[in-house]
Amino acid sequence: MLALKLLFFISLFIIFYSYIGYGIVIWILVKIKNAVSGKKKLPANDFHPPVTLIIAAYNEADFIEQKIANSLQLNYPEDQLQLLFITDGSNDATPDIIKQYPRITLLHSDERRGKVAAMHRAMGFVNTPYVVFSDANTLLNKDSLINIVRHYQDPKVGGVAGEKKVIATTQDGTAGAGEGLYWKYESFLKQMDSDFYTVVGAAGELFSVKTDLYENPGATTLLDDFVISLRVCQKGYTVKYAADAFASETPSASLEDEQKRKVRIGAGGFQSMLMLLPLLNFFKYPRLSFQYVSHRVLRWAICPFLLPVILLLNIVLVIYEQGFIYQLILLLQVLFYAAAAGGWVLHKRNIKSKLLYVPYYFLFINVCLYLGFVRFVKGRQTVLWEKAARAK
Repeated sequence: MLALKLLFFISLFIIFYSYIGYGIVIWILVKIKNAVSGKKKLPANDFHPPVTLIIAAYNEADFIEQKIANSLQLNYPEDQLQLLFITDGSNDATPDIIKQYPRITLLHSDERRGKVAAMHRAMGFVNTPYVVFSDANTLLNKDSLINIVRHYQDPKVGGVAGEKKVIATTQDGTAGAGEGLYWKYESFLKQMDSDFYTVVGAAGELFSVKTDLYENPGATTLLDDFVISLRVCQKGYTVKYAADAFASETPSASLEDEQKRKVRIGAGGFQSMLMLLPLLNFFKYPRLSFQYVSHRVLRWAICPFLLPVILLLNIVLVIYEQGFIYQLILLLQVLFYAAAAGGWVLHKRNIKSKLLYVPYYFLFINVCLYLGFVRFVKGRQTVLWEKAARAK
């Protein structure tokens, strides 16, 4: 029984640490670092080196003109900015619309090989020292490029991660509320990670790397942005977080559409962990390994499988009358899952509930990780993924 108790509390601690404790720990570490060495000031934003903005677009005819207008309005010297759109595999009007803009370099091939293959092909046409990647269905704030490249004045910086903002819409339901809250917490963790040492993986909506540090992640890589940015860290550089450079997009139109994204990300997460096994070497990468395991590995690979373990162990310990504390924890677990179930019922009836969407979305994310793991093991997740619909 002692062994069961130890396993129960260790599992409980890991889950708490992964979702809440790490945020507290990294916040404290940043406070200590700032107290000892002083808070580092942002470099001046008068640094305007040549930059290439790459946008990979697949069948984005409904949105591409907004993306083009947004890109042309970015506050950056025109003679220092190259705009490169790649539309490989698109069979709608996307390439024809882009052709109407002479300032944009268009790359197009009828063959569809996936986003990562398109991005890598586009890199062969880059002749600037810095490259910025952005999704075709997001809009950037005007100063995003200036606020990204300013960080490259520090020679230790090899990449910069922008912020993802989820725009509230009139259609927002559980998907929008859950996705927005999730990214707010992720943004906080990314800022803390960056202040402590480095961001642990950039998001594809907006990120940048030094061109000579870019490494082809491989044609079958599902989370290219994550792998590219962490391989920059493997080379001894850091990835900084630019909260003042953000990509805005609407949330998924529904949880069904959000599930497509999360399952793909889940499968990509397990694939990425295999590709990035060297990052588990705490002796070679002490700070990076600590952040990578705490922020990513535990949440992706450990916690989803500990949730049912904790519930089952808790039931056994209550059955064998091991004490009031186990009864209390079991009650809290039952209430949490009941709230998640209630959130699911309200979602099906299209009723919003701020109180219930948090447990529901938490459980939803972990179920998607299970499904992603199954896809990864069976090799069923392709890079030619189906786009998720976005709310309007």
